[in-house]
Amino acid sequence: MKNNRLRELLNAGKPTIGTHVISPWPGIIEIVGKSGAFDYIEYVGEYSPFSVDGMENIGRALELFPEMSSMMKVEEQTRGFIAQRAIDAGIQNVLFTDVRNAEEAKECVKYVRAETPEDGGVHGVGMRRGSGYIYESATDWVKAMRETVIALMIEKKGAMENLDEILEVEGIDMLQFGPGDFSVSIGMAGQGRDPKVQDQQKDMIKRALAAGKHPRVEIASFEQAKPWIDHGVKHFCIGWDLITIANWCKAQAEGMKDLLK
Repeated sequence: MKNNRLRELLNAGKPTIGTHVISPWPGIIEIVGKSGAFDYIEYVGEYSPFSVDGMENIGRALELFPEMSSMMKVEEQTRGFIAQRAIDAGIQNVLFTDVRNAEEAKECVKYVRAETPEDGGVHGVGMRRGSGYIYESATDWVKAMRETVIALMIEKKGAMENLDEILEVEGIDMLQFGPGDFSVSIGMAGQGRDPKVQDQQKDMIKRALAAGKHPRVEIASFEQAKPWIDHGVKHFCIGWDLITIANWCKAQAEGMKDLLK
């Protein structure tokens, strides 16, 4: 089975850098992989149209790059089904959205882990890509499920209210604050950059570090990283393919309009 680069780096206590891909076209995976720039790609399934066979093609593209692993952002509804099919397609790690309390966090762990007496999960081995169809050992598959990095979005009022209990859940590796959804949940829609919201993000980071968890921050470019590094953050996911394209189009159009005046 493919080595899980993100897990290896977390276990070694090293920083990690990922990037977001929303387009389901596997060619984007290959373009990013050939750059050699990132430790992993997060396929943002929550915002993307996707299919089970499409996830498998993403998994195939990822296997071209041994030093780069992957993650899928999974929406709240049917998250167990989506997470298991993503992992079994070859997308190695999972970011769960909209968790509000420790019980939901425990469910997320169960969806990923194998249904063995030791692991206590509900994920069963089957004839899918992640287990080599019929060619991989079930023992190797169980080990891979243990190595899957499980990340949670802390993006609801309830999640911050129950953060200490969530941080105690065994199997949770990374946490990321979501200022957009959090601002909505406290009646401040569209004010994710308000100091009141940003203070909550800083508090989440502080408490996650104290609990031995890995806080991750999303940024648009490397220039935004330094303040978060000063807060102890070592894990970043940088940029989105759709936003990069949109910004490029806007900049080129504005530049040409100025030249043609």
